[in-house]
Amino acid sequence: MAAARVMASTTTIGTSSSSLLLKATASPFFKPQCVSFCFKLASRNRTFACSALYRPDVQIKEEGLPETLDYRVFFLDNSGKKVSPWHDIPLHVGDGTFNFICEIPKESSAKMEVATDEVFTPIKQDTKKGKLRYYPYNINWNYGLLPQTWEDPSFANPEVDGAFGDNDPVDVVEIGESRGNIGQLMKVKPLGCLAMIDEGELDWKIIAISLDDPRASLVNDVEDVEKHFPGTLTAIRDWFRDYKIPDGKPANNFGLGNKAASKDYALKVITETNESWAKLVKRSTPAGELSLV
Repeated sequence: MAAARVMASTTTIGTSSSSLLLKATASPFFKPQCVSFCFKLASRNRTFACSALYRPDVQIKEEGLPETLDYRVFFLDNSGKKVSPWHDIPLHVGDGTFNFICEIPKESSAKMEVATDEVFTPIKQDTKKGKLRYYPYNINWNYGLLPQTWEDPSFANPEVDGAFGDNDPVDVVEIGESRGNIGQLMKVKPLGCLAMIDEGELDWKIIAISLDDPRASLVNDVEDVEKHFPGTLTAIRDWFRDYKIPDGKPANNFGLGNKAASKDYALKVITETNESWAKLVKRSTPAGELSLV
C-alpha cells in the first residue's frame, strides 16, 4: 500500500519566497519536501487573468516512496482537495515576475516532472520502458516549469525553423545560488531564453533567477548574466545540448542563432505559451491525453 505523508509548515509568500520552512526526507538522490505554501491559487473557473478570490494554504503531499514508480508529489488546497500545479497555480506574480515550480533541484539527477497526463498533474519521476529515468550527470541549476503555459504541438514556430511545440509546460532554468526542493514555489524574473530543438520539437528554456537570490537585483537581461554569472549561459546551452549523448542519442540543437535571446524575447515566449494554455483549458485546442484537471 502506497505510503502518504503531509507535513505543513506554513509560510507567507509576500515580497520574499525563500523563507520556506522545509524538512527533508532521507533520499539518496534528492530531498523531497512536504510543505505548505501561502499563495494566490488561481480560481477554479480559470478566467485566465491569474487573479484569485482568496489566499489558501497549499500543501505538498507525497504518496509512495522516492525512487519508485508509484512516487507522486501532489498539491492540496486548504480543504485537503488536490489541485494541479500546472493549471491552478497562477503564472503571474506581478511587476514582470512569475511563479516557478521546481521539479528537479540543482545538483541532482532524478528526472522529475509534472505528469501532464495524470489527474491533478502531480510531480513524478519520468520513466522509459518501465524504468525510472536519471540524467547521466547532475543538473547544475534548479529546473522546473512555469505554470499555466503550454507549448502547442500543432503550432510550427516560424522563428525557430518551423519547429512544433513539445506538448509540455515551458521549462525554467533558475540560476540562483540556493538549492530548491521538489515542488517548491519560487518567484522568479526571466532574464532570457534558449530555443532548444529536441528531436524536432521546440522545447523553450527560460533562464530566470529567484527574487530572493543575493544577486537578483544585479541581473535583468542576458548581458547581465554574462557579467555577474560568467560562463553560465554557455554552460546551460552545452548541458542541454549534450545530456543525451551518453545514451547514444545525437546532440540537441538550438534555434535563434544558437544563442540566448533577450529578456523581452523570453517575455514574448511566456505570453504566447500562456495564451496557448488558455486555449487548451478552454478546450479550444484538442487536449489529447493531457489532463485538464
